[in-house]
Amino acid sequence: MDETDRAILNRIQSDFPITSQPYRAIADDLDLNEVEVLERIKRLKAEGIIRRIGGNFVPEKLGFVSTLCAAKVPENKIDRFAATVNRFPGVTHNYQRENEFNIWFTFIAPSMQDIEKNLAQIAAETGVDRILNLPATHVFKIKAEFNV
Repeated sequence: MDETDRAILNRIQSDFPITSQPYRAIADDLDLNEVEVLERIKRLKAEGIIRRIGGNFVPEKLGFVSTLCAAKVPENKIDRFAATVNRFPGVTHNYQRENEFNIWFTFIAPSMQDIEKNLAQIAAETGVDRILNLPATHVFKIKAEFNV
């Protein structure tokens, strides 16, 4: 990763252009050309440095609810459990932790009843019945931006 890669990463983290040609706008800002920006972003994604580029929204402002879930998943069921969880459109991401509750994921849906129904379906499909539903009582949103 060189200085140009770092400049692109710094530029796209929290100030992605909302325009019909965002990569051209990034290129213009960094005195590059659009093709180079696109090629570099594609490479950074292939290398796993960029996981995704996409918008984030505040679920409550759009009439949705969100929750953090933690599941106690036996080691031999982790892959199947994660694949099952990932099929649900309201799951934004999941990750493994070293803990009794070892798989954590976030879920967004139109209602808490929808989330509870989906969690019951996940439990039925995977045989994992220890899934905690931990809705936020207060949201503290911090801006996670890293100067690369």
